[in-house]
Amino acid sequence: MSDKAIITCSLTGVLTNPEQHPVPVTPQQMADEAKRAYDAGATIMHVHYRQQEKGKGHLPTWDPVICNEINDAIRSLCPDVVINMTTGVVGPEYQYVLDYLRACKPEMAACNAGTLNYLKTRKDGSWAWPPMVFDNPASKVKAFIDVMTECNIIPEFECFDIGIVRSVGLYIENGMTDHADYNFVMGVASGMPADPDLLPLLVKYKKDRMPWQATVIGRDDVWAVHERVAALGGNLRTGLEDCFYLPDGSKASSNGPMIEALANCAKKAGRAITSPAETRQMLKLN
Repeated sequence: MSDKAIITCSLTGVLTNPEQHPVPVTPQQMADEAKRAYDAGATIMHVHYRQQEKGKGHLPTWDPVICNEINDAIRSLCPDVVINMTTGVVGPEYQYVLDYLRACKPEMAACNAGTLNYLKTRKDGSWAWPPMVFDNPASKVKAFIDVMTECNIIPEFECFDIGIVRSVGLYIENGMTDHADYNFVMGVASGMPADPDLLPLLVKYKKDRMPWQATVIGRDDVWAVHERVAALGGNLRTGLEDCFYLPDGSKASSNGPMIEALANCAKKAGRAITSPAETRQMLKLN
C-alpha cells in the first residue's frame, strides 16, 4: 500500500442542473471550484464541460475551444494540477470526442471500459428515465485508447461492474494497453453497489501493480466506501459530480468541503495525500 493517496475532484459532472444544485459551469466558476478543491488537497481534476449559453448550463459540450478555455482557467489558479477529461458518450458516433481529445491533450482522460444497462427506478417501480444502454464495445474502447496513446494521455478505465474490471485485464493481455488506472464506479443502480465489502474482491480481480480508486455515487454508504478505499491503499475521488453530501449528512455547498472530508479519510487510514509534484511523479508525468 502506498503511504500517500492521490485525490481527484470530480468538479461538476454531466446534466446536473446548475439552477438547482451548486455545480460550476463557466470557466471562472470551474476555476474557482477547482481552486477550492486544490487548496483542500485535490491534485487531479476530473472535468466535464457544459454549454455556456444562458439556460443551457445543464447540457454537455465537446467544443474544444470552450474546453480549452476551462482547462486554462483551472490551470491558471491551480499550478501543476492534472486535468482528467471525460469521454463518456452514448452511441456509435464518437469521432468528435476523439477530435476533442486531440485538440485538448489533457494529462489523463476517462475511458469507459465496458457496456452497462443504465437503469433506475422510482419508489413506485416506474423507470426514472427510459431504459438505455451505455455502450462501450471493445472496438470503441480501442479507438479511445489509440488516441490516448497517440497524444500521451493516461487512460483511467471506468468500471461499472466486476466483469468490466476483468475486461480491462483482457485489454492488457491483448496488447490494447500496457497500463490500467482502474476506477471502480460504485452506486449506479444497475451497476456495482456502494458496498465497502465489495472492494477487496475488486482489488483481487484487477491486474497486479496497477493503481486504483473508487467513484462512489449517491448518498448512503458513500463515506464508508471512501474510508475502506483509503484503508486498502487506493487513491481517492469525490466531488459534486458524484455526491452532494458530507459525512455528517449535511449538503455540501462546494467541492472544497468534500475534498477536505476525503483527505481526512486518508489521514484516518494513516496515509498522507500527494502534492501536485508527487502526483505527477507517481503518474510518470515529469
